[in-house]
Amino acid sequence: MIDPRILRSEPEALAASLQRRGIELDIDSLIALDVRRRNERVAAEELRAEQKNAGKSISQAQGHERDAAIARAGELSEAYKTALATADALDAEFNEIWASLPNVVDETAADGTEEEDAEELRRWGEPEDGDFLDHLELGEKHGFLDVQRAAKVSGSRFGFILGPLVRLEFALVNYAMDRLEPHGFVPVVPPVLVRDHALFGTGFFPGDRDQVYALADDDLYLVGTSEVSLAAMHADEILDKDDLPLRYAGFSTCFRRESGTYGKDTRGIFRVHQFDKVEMFSFVHPDTARDEHDFLLAREEELVQGLGIPYRVMNIAAGDLGSSAAKKYDIEAWFPGQGRYREITSTSNTTDYQSRRLKIRFRDDDGNRLVYTLNGTAIAVGRWLIALVENYQEPDGTIVIPEALRDYVGFETIG
Repeated sequence: MIDPRILRSEPEALAASLQRRGIELDIDSLIALDVRRRNERVAAEELRAEQKNAGKSISQAQGHERDAAIARAGELSEAYKTALATADALDAEFNEIWASLPNVVDETAADGTEEEDAEELRRWGEPEDGDFLDHLELGEKHGFLDVQRAAKVSGSRFGFILGPLVRLEFALVNYAMDRLEPHGFVPVVPPVLVRDHALFGTGFFPGDRDQVYALADDDLYLVGTSEVSLAAMHADEILDKDDLPLRYAGFSTCFRRESGTYGKDTRGIFRVHQFDKVEMFSFVHPDTARDEHDFLLAREEELVQGLGIPYRVMNIAAGDLGSSAAKKYDIEAWFPGQGRYREITSTSNTTDYQSRRLKIRFRDDDGNRLVYTLNGTAIAVGRWLIALVENYQEPDGTIVIPEALRDYVGFETIG
């Protein structure tokens, strides 16, 4: 969550950030609630102090004075309980609102509230013109993708990945790890079942609860990205400044309900409930966060360029940012089967939004401070597989394996 002090010292900046996101909030009412809850807390503590002093006077009083002191202590005890309950209720009311507020938008994020408002920063590679099969047609032709049987087993938005495409998936994962480790990323296979606090801590709860699969009997949730597990790994810890940046590359299966996308991207495996992903995650000093964001984007571009896939880089509009992101870049690859660019990676600077919730700090000469956290997709396997088979299809229907992946898979073509 964001620092409550911004409400007291820079309410105009908070209001402007929310407005950029397209969120309406009565800032004045929230300020009044914050003042009231803090005043009630002070009043409760004053009653508590008076109650303690009254208790001390009982032992020194006698007769009627003692009876009066006892009665007064009882009155103060009840008054304190009432004031404390009021303060707790006001805190709960304020915290519920405050926890739902998204991060403060970076001033360099693109303006607008829709996906179409993203700002294109640059392009790389030249998309080819012509008639292309899409990934589902290619999958049916070569037998490496079966959504019909997956629907029989699991319902819509699932797929069986078969044969050479499985080898290509593992090749992509190893390709990413081999290129990230030299940059200090530690490979991790994290848990994909997490507790409530991990999703709240990363900003997915309460706002995105409808996107998360829950195991109610166990109070566990399936992650939609290993960002959740990687961020929460250092919850309630104080890191050493000399250990920063801490960088991880997490491989996991991810699960998303895709609530609100009925009828959207239903063909093939572009938008599914289950997919595999390599996710980059960084814990950094606040002063280096913007440089780290550029660094993560550079790693993503390096991976895409290494496979020769045309793409464009987008600066995402403020109103299209996730709750925890102050700024986000997307890479949109060219999908010949769809004839358009589609998102295959994203990288977000979440500043101290997650670390404040998760209580992740670092120790320096000035004491303990909150770290900044950033995340970035290295390989979203399903979408990268689509981009590869569509971009590398030949007129005769065969699919060429990019040179960077041939040593991993052990063959040069599919079909």
